[in-house]
Amino acid sequence: MSKLETATEVKKSIHAEQKQFSSKDFHQTFARPTYVKPSHVIHKNVENAGVHNQFSEERKHPVFFVDLPSKSVSMTIGGLLPGQKTHLHRHTYETVLYVIEGKGWSRVEDEIVEWEAGDAVYIPSWAWHQHQNTSETENAKYIACENAPQLQNLGVALREEEGRDF
Repeated sequence: MSKLETATEVKKSIHAEQKQFSSKDFHQTFARPTYVKPSHVIHKNVENAGVHNQFSEERKHPVFFVDLPSKSVSMTIGGLLPGQKTHLHRHTYETVLYVIEGKGWSRVEDEIVEWEAGDAVYIPSWAWHQHQNTSETENAKYIACENAPQLQNLGVALREEEGRDF
């Protein structure tokens, strides 16, 4: 076996061991992290891939999923039609919205913040919130980054929506 083949086998072995750790293995650490090549590192033309129909119907506004193999953060592209407002909801994951176009407001618990293209809005974990596009003629569009995959992998991602879940 060549050095390259041996190194590859060692990496595979280490990666397999990492997936099988339990609490009894807490004391074990590796001298160096290993690179594990993901299935892909780019999702081209996200919006051209199509809106996620079920998710968009539930949320009552268009949502495009960014399909990348991140295990800790997610990214979606969302939009609000002119005058559209989301339902009041909350979730255990944090969200950072970056507004690409349009203007509107977000209610985070008892605070209302106005936003426009170029602004970023932070939604803390488990805070009741909703968003509204205040334009009667222009769409609003934003990028939402969340730590939902991390919490989903731990089994603790929760979401509630007023009028649907209580």
